[in-house]
Amino acid sequence: MSLLKNIKFSDHLKLSILIPLIFTVINWTVMIIAAIFKISLGADWGILPRSIDHIQGIITSPMVHGDFAHLSSNTLPAFFMGVAILYFYRESGYKAALICYIAPGLLVWIFGRESYHIGASGVIYALAAFLFFSGVFKRDIRSIGISLLVVLFYGGMVYGVFPGAPNISWESHLLGAVAGAVTAFIFRKKDKIRKYDWEDEDEEADFNEYQSR
Repeated sequence: MSLLKNIKFSDHLKLSILIPLIFTVINWTVMIIAAIFKISLGADWGILPRSIDHIQGIITSPMVHGDFAHLSSNTLPAFFMGVAILYFYRESGYKAALICYIAPGLLVWIFGRESYHIGASGVIYALAAFLFFSGVFKRDIRSIGISLLVVLFYGGMVYGVFPGAPNISWESHLLGAVAGAVTAFIFRKKDKIRKYDWEDEDEEADFNEYQSR
């Protein structure tokens, strides 16, 4: 990923949008094909914890949704946060996004209840947690602001980590959030945040005020 440092700004922006867009197109294509041919992919592509026959669900389950409403609720948060991570975290974003995609499914396969788990919500919780905790660890207001906006518009996100409706994989939410937080900690020293002039001025003013006391 070090080669990404040499990519021009405009190309980096396009790539940051293109990858989440491809993921979105794949999700909708899968859903449309499943609806047209009346195929239920949950048993084949979903995660069935501790089942070797369903271990591929770690990779495929985020691309499978129960219905169009389920997919619609996941589309914008996944796309928005995917773009944010790839764009703002140029050094670690691609690695972090890959971990946030795989780790929630892996953890659900190990620790989840014995039921089929599908959907991209685990990935969304991982991305949101990564952005939030990266903001905390790096003191980056942008990441905290983005994650809080997602929590605001992706209703009930905080409550989603607790057991609720039997047809909702709260384990994906909780374990996704854990995976995102751990990933943020791993990459906490990457992507040094550039301070703006007004921030430096504020710090200097605070220091001068402290010295004058």
